Amino acid sequence: MLNEPPADQEALRPLPRIFSRAAVIAAHPDDTEYSFGATVSRLVSEGTRVTCIVCTDGSQGGEDPDVPAAQLTDTRYEEQRAAAKHLGVDEVVFLGFRDGSLTSDIALRKALTREIRRHRPELVLTHQPLRSLIFPIGASHPDHLAAGEAALSAVYPDARNPRAFPELLGEGLQPHVVDEVWVPGHEHTDLLVDVGPHAQRKVEAILCHRSQFAASADPAADVAWVVDRMRSNGTAAGCTHAEAFKRIVTGSHAAPGPQVARP
Repeated sequence: MLNEPPADQEALRPLPRIFSRAAVIAAHPDDTEYSFGATVSRLVSEGTRVTCIVCTDGSQGGEDPDVPAAQLTDTRYEEQRAAAKHLGVDEVVFLGFRDGSLTSDIALRKALTREIRRHRPELVLTHQPLRSLIFPIGASHPDHLAAGEAALSAVYPDARNPRAFPELLGEGLQPHVVDEVWVPGHEHTDLLVDVGPHAQRKVEAILCHRSQFAASADPAADVAWVVDRMRSNGTAAGCTHAEAFKRIVTGSHAAPGPQVARP
């Protein structure tokens, strides 16, 4: 575990802009915490309302084949709610698609478009839709790739296009333009977010997913690599801990060049 001062005692390097609303679109329970946990904690601390949208039911996230899928789903949903509460997330939405079978199809795009129009985030954090050949293979889980592609398709063009899924207009869900999307940087990093003491909260939120550490003698040691990665990113950013992203600006103006979230 980390020994850092409380967040309000450390001045963090500013984000590229202020967001009033953000949404995380994650494939599985626990993906929010692993990929974005410290950044979510920081956003919340700075006044952003964050919604967590989980695409799958998490029913393949266990080692015991005798545990009924519905029971495991219930456990993982409960753990996700606890982790989200620890980070200060405003609401958790479970779409319930079958774990391990996610595809970037019209059904998923429509479900995500509905949530984007309902919550109206300025920023979406989601998975990279490209397989990484550098990072460990778990970063490119097929559900991650599908969720990332569907999320980007929902951001553009679906959520902003009144002719996409016109039945959503009948639900009172008007088109909405998302300003930015941040995906894990992997080999495409151009934004390093200073997360400072929020790194500790990220680790604590990951450990809320107790079912994923059922066979572990030391869960904290099992996630030491998460801290090591944030420290490495922090070294590159000139701070103690950072999370790395590829920043996608959705407006028609030119996208920004590489940057670090600092003065």
